[in-house]
Amino acid sequence: MDLILWRHAEALDWVLGCDDMQRGLTPQGEKQAARMAAWLDRQLPKGARICVSPARRAEQTAQALGRKYKLRPALAPGASASQLLELVQWPDANTTVLVVGHQPMLGQAVAQLIGLQSTDCSIKKGALWWLRNRERDASAPATVATVQSPEFL
Repeated sequence: MDLILWRHAEALDWVLGCDDMQRGLTPQGEKQAARMAAWLDRQLPKGARICVSPARRAEQTAQALGRKYKLRPALAPGASASQLLELVQWPDANTTVLVVGHQPMLGQAVAQLIGLQSTDCSIKKGALWWLRNRERDASAPATVATVQSPEFL
């Protein structure tokens, strides 16, 4: 199974009274999402399943890719790595799965899947981690296929 974890691009700052779920991307975030989406579109298999947090900033990031996706409440801010892994059926899914979501959930999933000592891994806004497990064994560590950041594309 291939699992791609894409952190939403740069979003507007949260301010008191603001609905966190409605925060959109900044102009810089829109550029980050477009750069990463252009690269990802060339790499991503046509049949990939795309799961997106219902937060506006995550959906805007996914929209840059121009492919069909499903909003998944289990990926909303505050979700856990275990919720993410259950949703994507790691490592048993028969297709590549792209998840567009948030920290710390994505970093916690990376840390768990590659066997880091820490329980978290920092993922920059707009960046992605592409993980692979060919053994269909949840206890086997995943292989890091690539890590990409929009500023280097």
